[in-house]
Amino acid sequence: MKRDLTFTSHGVRCAAWHLPATSDALAGPGGRPCVVMAHGFGGTRDSGLLAYAEGFAEAGIDAFVFDYRGFGSSEGTPRQNVSVLRQREDYHAALAAARRLPGVDPDRIALWGTSYAGGHVLPVAAQDGRIAAVVSLTPAVDGLATLGHVLRHAGVGRLLRLTGHGLRDAARAVTGRAPHHLPVVAHPGAAAMMTTPLADRIAVTMAGPTWRNEVCARAALAVGLNRPTTYARRVDCPILLQIGSDDHVAPPDAARQAARKAGSWAEIREYPVDHFDVYDGEWQKRALSDQLDFLTRCLGPSRSPRHSAS
Repeated sequence: MKRDLTFTSHGVRCAAWHLPATSDALAGPGGRPCVVMAHGFGGTRDSGLLAYAEGFAEAGIDAFVFDYRGFGSSEGTPRQNVSVLRQREDYHAALAAARRLPGVDPDRIALWGTSYAGGHVLPVAAQDGRIAAVVSLTPAVDGLATLGHVLRHAGVGRLLRLTGHGLRDAARAVTGRAPHHLPVVAHPGAAAMMTTPLADRIAVTMAGPTWRNEVCARAALAVGLNRPTTYARRVDCPILLQIGSDDHVAPPDAARQAARKAGSWAEIREYPVDHFDVYDGEWQKRALSDQLDFLTRCLGPSRSPRHSAS
């Protein structure tokens, strides 16, 4: 059963769920392992993450699922502002909170992220230095590759339109006016951060009650600057990269390249799916099964701590 709790990130209250493990299958002298989880671009914890978290809890792994500042049930303004820096800061704050949970082994913490968060987990793991394992699901690891993908498939006009919306929102921020928003996802041809013919299905199948299909348009200006792949060589723990070979949002070649940079730490699993196919149905079950296999190997009670707990 999930428990509501809060933690603080840079003075702002963030909302989280704690799902304690329902068995002691992986418990050790220091406690139980824990997975810290967050959503991708504009996502919230109630949008497709709970089924993964429940699977971890049933396998003997605590789950700590949180909303970024300005999203979902967390506080913070401006609302719906996708800031790479702030989201990574929130991950670090969530890690600190998870390590303080009763019964959790602070040296057996894994990071879990999907889409944009599937990129965040690489720099956060590299910076933290105590992470036991990383799960990166349909990850967005290279903003430059994403821009190239948009250019090839939608043309320069789409990039220019997104840039125009971003500049409009940035100007409103400078002058203290309300943000200019764009939809997170919409049908092809619409002004949105991501376009897909399945936009309606996505909203029905994965969107939770706190999710809003909008973000501050200034996020479009920073996509190319978000390059988690540059941290891949610095991660010194096992990494599971789960790649959709038909992903039209996060280029799969960029994720494969990140795995090559990570070297022997990286494991790749590829699935014939698009970006949003991993949140429900058969492919969600398949992705979860592979994650459980990976995490039980990496977080088992016989694992020797690489670092002493602080």
